[in-house]
Amino acid sequence: MHTVREKAQLLARVRRIRGQMEGIERALEAEAGCEAIMHQIAGVRGALAGLTAEVVEDHIQTHLVDAEKHPGALDQEAAAALMAVIRTYLK
Repeated sequence: MHTVREKAQLLARVRRIRGQMEGIERALEAEAGCEAIMHQIAGVRGALAGLTAEVVEDHIQTHLVDAEKHPGALDQEAAAALMAVIRTYLK
């Protein structure tokens, strides 16, 4: 499974996101301005979307495109088109 191969990288991303969330918590506790908090929230949202896109893309490449493991699987072109739609949706 790709999540096992990429475990260290995925965990690093999750830890950065956790740090961003803790930053939002600190900002709220410190009564920071709304604009600053909204920027931090947007950053977390973008980071989560990026993480989601990476996991989904790896899933598609591993489980839907690998014709050797999955005869009749999607072709590379179809997978790329699907990922483009997913990336647009996650923005």
